[in-house]
Amino acid sequence: GTNGAAPYAALVRGADGNFYGTTFTGGVSNWGTIFLITTNGALTNLFSFTGTNNPYQGANPGAALVQASDGSFYGTADYGGLTNASYGGHGYGAVFQFTTNGTVTVPAVFDNTNGAHPSGGLALGKDGNFYGTTTFGGSGIRGTFPGYGTVFKMTPDGTLTNIYSFTGFNDGGFPYASLVEGNDGNFYGTTYNGGTNQLGTVFSITPGGQFKALYSFMSSSVGGYPYGSLVQGSDGNLYGTTSIGGGNQFGTIFEITTNGNLTRLISFSGTSGPSLGANPLGALVQGTDGNFYGTTSLGGANGLGTIFRLSVPMPAVFKAITLSNGTATLTWSAVAGQTYQVQYSDDLTRTNWSFLTKPSVATSGVMTATDSDGIASFAQRFYRVVLE
Repeated sequence: GTNGAAPYAALVRGADGNFYGTTFTGGVSNWGTIFLITTNGALTNLFSFTGTNNPYQGANPGAALVQASDGSFYGTADYGGLTNASYGGHGYGAVFQFTTNGTVTVPAVFDNTNGAHPSGGLALGKDGNFYGTTTFGGSGIRGTFPGYGTVFKMTPDGTLTNIYSFTGFNDGGFPYASLVEGNDGNFYGTTYNGGTNQLGTVFSITPGGQFKALYSFMSSSVGGYPYGSLVQGSDGNLYGTTSIGGGNQFGTIFEITTNGNLTRLISFSGTSGPSLGANPLGALVQGTDGNFYGTTSLGGANGLGTIFRLSVPMPAVFKAITLSNGTATLTWSAVAGQTYQVQYSDDLTRTNWSFLTKPSVATSGVMTATDSDGIASFAQRFYRVVLE
């Protein structure tokens, strides 16, 4: 416990090539740590949170760090911050800044009005600000309940603003996951509860706080209680998991477009059938091969969880088309194991396309083809890639 205990969060690779992470408890005062680990397994405890001994420092970091352009790491502490706060005076949580020489400062603290207990990590926006969620707090208070969570923005100088308070109704409530910034500049996230069926939601929010509930989960079909963060795939759609529900009530993997069209891709099977696993809690990650990878907390052949790979048909996207010495070279994104064929046409007013290549199976995330057959004699030529 002296170098930390209970690491809940993912590691993040620093600019120096080492990995940095947090533990929720342990350390000098048992309020958690920040550590460095090299690729050969040498671990160094860089900082121990002191909790109530230094209440503005933060305590119990449970989310992944993010490294900013200034080289510092930023993270959220679930507790700590203000002394006159919830849970026996342990505080509503804080945002901390950590330099690799072991110095920790606290740019902002939560006071329940701007949010309380940030379970998710920070997302560094393209505008240079930090965005995140708190699981509790905000203005959406019903009775004596201390709020259903918030979405907040923090500027690099530490000015923290609550840009949205969840109400626990159709918009959702209790967001545990981090936000992800989409290609369109909006942020996307999930709530664990709320929505029209009280089983959680998927939402979008602009940097200025314009909120939109995109989807409310239904346990009997697509699942419910999403816990992990979303990831935007190379096709522009968002992918995530629900911790319960689906055909077998063990959780699902879903795909949702940025305008809210959701498709259930997989229902987890628990310990039966192919032993896919049960109750996924973590986020997915898309590999360079185009497939998605993730974990389940339970299920599998031994009932103790699984690591899985999900192959999703992805539309081919041209990455480059170059012309040199009468030869066109085409490069497009692919998914390993899927079959593609390149076709061409010299006149788009015609409906027939000619085959440039035979169908071939991708072995990586990128494929190429060349065209040199009389291409110089045509003023124009169009290409398309067909997923077989």
